[in-house]
Amino acid sequence: MLPPSTPDLLALELLDSIAELGSLGRAAARHQMSQPAVSMRMSQLERRLGVSLLLRTPSGTRLTPAGERVATLSRRVLAEAQAMMRGIEALVAAESSHLRVAASLTVAEHLLPGWLAALHQESPDVVLSVEVTNSARVLDRVRDGLADVGFVEGHERALPGLRTVPLRGDRLVVVVDPAHPWARRTSPLTGAELAATELIVREAGSGTREILAAGLAPWGGIRSRLELGSSAAILAAARRGEGPAVLSALAVQTDVDAGRLVLVATEGIDLARVLRAVWPEDRPLAPLVNRLLNAAVS
Repeated sequence: MLPPSTPDLLALELLDSIAELGSLGRAAARHQMSQPAVSMRMSQLERRLGVSLLLRTPSGTRLTPAGERVATLSRRVLAEAQAMMRGIEALVAAESSHLRVAASLTVAEHLLPGWLAALHQESPDVVLSVEVTNSARVLDRVRDGLADVGFVEGHERALPGLRTVPLRGDRLVVVVDPAHPWARRTSPLTGAELAATELIVREAGSGTREILAAGLAPWGGIRSRLELGSSAAILAAARRGEGPAVLSALAVQTDVDAGRLVLVATEGIDLARVLRAVWPEDRPLAPLVNRLLNAAVS
């Protein structure tokens, strides 16, 4: 630890200016301070160090031999402090143009590209790092300081250590291949029917899986035929006729529009969810994160 008598950097800067300019008044003008304020800081420095630093004469102020020695030593400290601040300024500049994003698969595949395009249009020099993973992992990355902002899906609930803002609603839907018997249903699926069927679903830890498990909890929960780590893999399995799949309406829209999959209506099952942005509660929202969130809600 530094001893209590360690001087502050401003006092050392003032001493160096007095040594160079030979005047308390000129040193005060350089630092935009009053002469009495500079004189008081020098007196405090002398008391702190326990040596006389200045010799005041009618023609000006010069340093004592002890003052000259202190000034010589302090110039090394001031030079290192200036180098440190240049390094910090470079770090701040780099961080202000670098944005680390962690996003759940649904957001990353269907929404984030448009948001990032809007951000790039507004801030073309931004450097982006994007990690795509499930919602549970996104929360971990943000809490660990490895992402500046995260995008997750699931129930809107309190998340310890994080601040959150809802961006838009979403819902899960059931899709099957056109040859599946459900493709010709005229009545909606019930919760009991869906819970009794082996489904193609996302893996544990995903926001999609969380919503489906909660929605089917009154009927005993999920029976899974396949558990896959991406929407693309689930859609491919459903197209091959391996069973009904449950995914975000955003994820299935292209296949439904093309006739490769058929949307099956449901009733009495709560499959709605919220897509949210999250960031550490103990940090201010960075300007780049603000711009990205503005793009997300515009």
